[in-house]
Amino acid sequence: MKKILLLFCLITTLTAVSQTEVSDKEAILSVLKSQEKAWNQFDLEGYMQGYWKSDSLKFYGSSGLTNGWQKTLSNYKKSYPTKEHTGTLNFTIDAITKIEENSYHVMGQYHLVRKMGNANGVFLIIFKKIDGEWRIIADMSC
Repeated sequence: MKKILLLFCLITTLTAVSQTEVSDKEAILSVLKSQEKAWNQFDLEGYMQGYWKSDSLKFYGSSGLTNGWQKTLSNYKKSYPTKEHTGTLNFTIDAITKIEENSYHVMGQYHLVRKMGNANGVFLIIFKKIDGEWRIIADMSC
């Protein structure tokens, strides 16, 4: 009887962990969908809502490392000054992997369709749950 009870507890625990991961991944995908929507409406501030609003945010791109939410936003505004520059963004998510409790890394691709020339690349971003919300704390895009 003890073995059956132990097996039941183990299955229940594994099911709960699995459901939590599924819920976390769905929430992370929702943030990414919101970012796509904001970008496609030329709402860079809305796009940045997916990022941790902190001086500790790290963004690593073709021009090197940027520290901080405001500086990252400023760089986006400088690089994408008009709707023609932002075009239409679409993410392809290749993997969402749990790192530890309340943090995941996401590997994927970005596809930017614009009249001035398309841009495609890859990214590795780290999400962390902060104050109950999933936010990007580090982004490496190229």
